[in-house]
Amino acid sequence: MKALQMTDSIPRYVLSKAVSRARTQVFWGKTGNLQLREIDPPKLPNDEWVRVRTRYGGICGSDIGTLTLHASTTTTVFTSFPFTLGHENVGMVSEVGSFAGDIEVGQRVVVNPLLSCEPRGFDEPCAMCVQGDPQLCQRYDQGDVSAGILIGFCRDTSGSWSREFVAHRSQIIPVPEHVTDKSAVMSEPFAGTIHPVIRDLPGDDQTVLIIGGGVMGLCTIAAIRGLGSKARIVAIARHPFQAQLASDLGADVIIGRMTGKDLEKRLGEEFGARLLKPVLGANVIVGGADYVYDCAGTASSLNDALRYAGPGSKVVLIGLASLPRGIDWTPIWLNELQVQGSVCYGIEDFEGQRMSSMDVALQLMADNRVNLEPLVTHTFRLDDYATAFETVLGKSRSGVIKAVFEFDPDDNAGR
Repeated sequence: MKALQMTDSIPRYVLSKAVSRARTQVFWGKTGNLQLREIDPPKLPNDEWVRVRTRYGGICGSDIGTLTLHASTTTTVFTSFPFTLGHENVGMVSEVGSFAGDIEVGQRVVVNPLLSCEPRGFDEPCAMCVQGDPQLCQRYDQGDVSAGILIGFCRDTSGSWSREFVAHRSQIIPVPEHVTDKSAVMSEPFAGTIHPVIRDLPGDDQTVLIIGGGVMGLCTIAAIRGLGSKARIVAIARHPFQAQLASDLGADVIIGRMTGKDLEKRLGEEFGARLLKPVLGANVIVGGADYVYDCAGTASSLNDALRYAGPGSKVVLIGLASLPRGIDWTPIWLNELQVQGSVCYGIEDFEGQRMSSMDVALQLMADNRVNLEPLVTHTFRLDDYATAFETVLGKSRSGVIKAVFEFDPDDNAGR
């Protein structure tokens, strides 16, 4: 079958880094670390695993960061090469191990891609998995499969950027009948925003600033509203197509292409803050939002997140892949901020039940409390991966929100 795989070739890495400023396409060209290959379908690691035939494989910002070599190299210790990318998924079960429980061939599912203790075959989970935080598992490099935090970064599982991948029975989540495939493929990024929001839901009388109008920013708005908060949401979205979706999902105020003093003045007005001019440097902002979610993950967005957070507020880093340089961390101690990182999804308290963030995501969809299907704006065949990546990286021209690779249900060609 065909698969988009990352290699650990150092010469390819060095060449891509050297040429990329002049030609971004080098990252997925003939000399790049990402290659479209013919590979054998992965084997079931043991009888507790199942095989899934991909319907949609989402293109995540972390995938783009990986293939363009912008992601932190620190996480390579929890990665095994060559790996087939793709952790956002929806598909159909095509093979079931003899000890995979009541999972059935032909069942429509999404897969929680976390490769924590249970998928890795540990009878005694680590302390983090025991307390319901599998996203903080201490064994991502041990157990029944090779290193990898997620399916899509492990050589033994394949990923959704291929026709088939494998998953442990504990990772399988049936898709409710009236949740469409395009909605279901959004459950993974949606779960990534439910996870931090549900653990500290903004109150109805509080203010929220969301920086970034891409998938994670929009999903954060959806999470806050879907979980029932009436907090006042101010969202920064650069593009008109992002602003419209932010409004549709429940943002109260959308701020477009505004920077510098104009942005300071506008946000100061929105949050009732005062701007004080020091002897040197940027204005000091007295006051701000009760919650700030950085869903952009850039140096400027993190700097803004810290500056526009009010005293004692919480700053949540959802879109941060690695620590940007040049950040003024003074607001953290000056305002005693709670700066919280967030990775993937966990086990949450939801309406009297304990369930995974992805289960919560699908439940909110099934109850018609959230509709994320409009966020899937572009679909591509796997063979058209170059066009797909150019579309994602050129969102101001393409209007892309979420792009996915599409596989025909009855297609065995591995396109």
